[in-house]
Amino acid sequence: MDPIFHLLPGAPNPVTPYSHAVEANGFLFVTGQLATDPDDDELPMPDGVEAQTRKVMDNLNRVLAGCGMSFANVVFARIFLTDFKRDYARMNEIFSSHFTDGRRPGRTTVGVTDLARGGIVEIDMIAARS
Repeated sequence: MDPIFHLLPGAPNPVTPYSHAVEANGFLFVTGQLATDPDDDELPMPDGVEAQTRKVMDNLNRVLAGCGMSFANVVFARIFLTDFKRDYARMNEIFSSHFTDGRRPGRTTVGVTDLARGGIVEIDMIAARS
């Protein structure tokens, strides 16, 4: 089966040429999302890791929903933080609130030196069709 390349209305504008998600063999590979505003790309990202994580999760939800999925379909996530020690615990509280016990995705979280557009958190995901 050929991959399906999703570029979705209502999802954040890509900051470079990419698809919001690519679907192949029952898996959906969701491109990393920043805390950009899908309704007004010119707005600055919110201050602080809590506000940025909430916006990132909202943006991920928009992409998942646009592909007929939800956080319940997520099997793996990668999280990138520009200040790991400062932001890990606060990001983790917000991220974890989107998943139920017994259905938490696998995950990797890493500290990085920089993210696009000055973001302090970026998250990508892999989801599976039920």
